[in-house]
Amino acid sequence: MKRIQMADLVGQFKKIKTEVYQAWEEVLENASFINGPQVKKFASNLELYLNVKHVIPCANGTDALQAALMALNLPKGSEIITPSFSYAALAEMIIHVGHKPVFVEVDPSTFTIDVNEIEEAITDRTKVIAPVHLYGQCADMNTIMKIAQKHNLYVIEDAAQAIGANYEMDVSGKLKAGTIGHIGTTSFFPSKNLGCYGDGGAIFTNDDNIAEELRMIVNHGQVKKYVHKRIGLNSRLDSIQAAVLNVKLKYLDDYGAARKRVAAFYDEAFAGHQNIIIPKRQVKSEHVFHQYTLTLKGIDRALFKEYLMNYEIPSMIYYPIPLHKQEAYKQDIELPITMDLTENVISLPISTELDEEQLAYICKHVLVFCKEQTLAQ
Repeated sequence: MKRIQMADLVGQFKKIKTEVYQAWEEVLENASFINGPQVKKFASNLELYLNVKHVIPCANGTDALQAALMALNLPKGSEIITPSFSYAALAEMIIHVGHKPVFVEVDPSTFTIDVNEIEEAITDRTKVIAPVHLYGQCADMNTIMKIAQKHNLYVIEDAAQAIGANYEMDVSGKLKAGTIGHIGTTSFFPSKNLGCYGDGGAIFTNDDNIAEELRMIVNHGQVKKYVHKRIGLNSRLDSIQAAVLNVKLKYLDDYGAARKRVAAFYDEAFAGHQNIIIPKRQVKSEHVFHQYTLTLKGIDRALFKEYLMNYEIPSMIYYPIPLHKQEAYKQDIELPITMDLTENVISLPISTELDEEQLAYICKHVLVFCKEQTLAQ
């Protein structure tokens, strides 16, 4: 049996390496390493795939978040509502640009922002709702957009873990993750569903004025060379990475299908188990499974993780410390669901390259451990 990996990037690369090498050769032959033809081609291809008016490539997903926040030109000290159960990049950038993250709960079954808590968190300083489409599916964007419209708020979607996912809007029909709010952002970190071979990111919008601001921001605030209209960033997707992304974008839906196949295998193995809660799917959202995350009940997670590692089965905990308990972002609030999840979630391998032998091996050992734990209690 092949070695099991959380993300088998080497195996994935081997299937597309001829195309990647050819794309790299084109970059090297024309020596347009910054903002070259491959970058423009990728932006155009991604616009077509997402059915969005503007894709602005940038250096990484964190820069994408920073640029999105800067483009709205919010008053200093604005409040931005976002979940605590997430990675730090969004909260980090909120504070960097002079605003305040307001942390709220997530839905315990979908792991995305609890829309029932958003309105209670709104004050006269609230300017943005920033949902994170965690683990591969969208938050309840129908409700979020209604709340935003009611209170005249912007919506920034962190779609880094759900790129390619479809969401069914009540009025406008099926839209892609990251294209529903005023601005969407993504990361092309190598392990993402659409990942490059280094760092990269992008910002999406259907708003022409916001797009103009974003293009200035990622290019030193320039409207044209040596003419600086505003303070900006130096944030560029290099042509080598764009070449990779142009190849991999063609296979993004295939990668999603492979992840769904893995998830379905896990679902069947663990459905109805008293100690394991499988990921719930949003009614309106497709799930593209950036992660397959279980919630454990009555199971010692540390022992479970150690047991799996003893059998060379990797696993990950996303996220062991919520943002409102981190020293850098600490807030004196009570978020019991978030706290429970940080203590009980664990993600299994969800690589596009996993085969049935590997999946059967993983499931067997998960179930054996749960049975042994139950008998020991």
